[in-house]
Amino acid sequence: MEYLLAIGLAMFAGLFLSRLTSKFNLPDVTSYLVAGVLIGPLCLGALGIPNLGLPSFDFVEKLSLISDVSLGFIAFSIGNEFRLEELKHTGRQATVIAIVQALSATLFVDLGLIVLHLFLGDKLPVSTCIVLGAIATATAPAATIMVVNQYKAKGPLTSLLLPIVALDDAVGLIVFAVSTGIAKALTSGSINLISVLVNPLIEIVASVVMGAALGWVFSIVEKFFNSRSKRLSLAVAFVFLCTAFSKIEMTFSNGVEIGFSSLLVCMMCGTIFCNLCDFSDEIMYRTDRWTGPVYVLFFVLSGAELDLRVFGSAAVVGIGLVYILMRSAGKIFGASVSSRFMGCPKTVCKYLGITLLPQAGVALGMSATVAADFGAEGTIMRSIVLFSVLIYELVGPILTKIALTDAGEITPKTISNRGVMPEELHKTN
Repeated sequence: MEYLLAIGLAMFAGLFLSRLTSKFNLPDVTSYLVAGVLIGPLCLGALGIPNLGLPSFDFVEKLSLISDVSLGFIAFSIGNEFRLEELKHTGRQATVIAIVQALSATLFVDLGLIVLHLFLGDKLPVSTCIVLGAIATATAPAATIMVVNQYKAKGPLTSLLLPIVALDDAVGLIVFAVSTGIAKALTSGSINLISVLVNPLIEIVASVVMGAALGWVFSIVEKFFNSRSKRLSLAVAFVFLCTAFSKIEMTFSNGVEIGFSSLLVCMMCGTIFCNLCDFSDEIMYRTDRWTGPVYVLFFVLSGAELDLRVFGSAAVVGIGLVYILMRSAGKIFGASVSSRFMGCPKTVCKYLGITLLPQAGVALGMSATVAADFGAEGTIMRSIVLFSVLIYELVGPILTKIALTDAGEITPKTISNRGVMPEELHKTN
């Protein structure tokens, strides 16, 4: 009962606060995150009143299944952006920009923190600098997708942004695995090529293969159903399956590990399905409409996970500020330079980097990994990432909205499109 009450409270708080903040023209994502903080363990939950608020971070962690499923739906919807006919126009641009901006963020953070290391010494080890540089690659697809969907953003910037956000996580996984391997080598004095190179590549290839296989099966099974509601139910079932199968892990005696990224598995499933199924537009549209309440819960719970106590450490705040400034500079610089090189429109070159600043789920996952693998040093890294995520998640969606508006891809609503099917929109417009 207490978990059902918590879920109901989380949804109500997020929706109610978004209504209040709509007068200030804030993105819904920001409202949901703030609502999570307010009902979380450090605010309403700290009062100790039974069934009022989320009482502890452990309690919030037990609701993580909702976050896993939400990220699965987000990744699945991103797969819709990888249609072959569209990739012929933007695929090469998106790939180059995704790689360059991710590596630029890593380079900028590495250099900034290593300079800080010269002043702090052992308080900020080089291994910590390298790992934080890798975590800087990750962009939060959920926040970006929510802003794009809420304001019906459309244009060259949006068309490039969505596949870049998806590819960004694949690049981030490789960089993170390699960087953590190097950091462990610096700490132990020995390099393990299996953990640095082999395991990251296995994870990416295995995730792509599993997602492609599930997407192919989905495209075949879907044809046996004519009812729209059953087709929607089947889509939901396959996202659940993708998320569940991605939890499989296998370890061999020689140190080789086979794991899967739920983001890549779900994204690849959506990609293959959209390219093989003739009526995928309708399914993806209905799936996006169905998942609205799930996204509300996801962001409210993400806000509840933000530990405001990180502000109590001057060292964490100081290093976190350098991390935020250098990551932002790296993302903006890398996106601007690479988009100019690829011949993108001026609005893309100017605003793309700003839209890539939000950071959350993937970065938090990476920080949890280093906290488990690096002991006390890992705990410090996680605190720094928590601080940066708190800032990025509250400010990032607002900056994304401003950038898309200035680029001319968010326009005032002239008619209400809510509840209208794609073919009906085409007729009315």
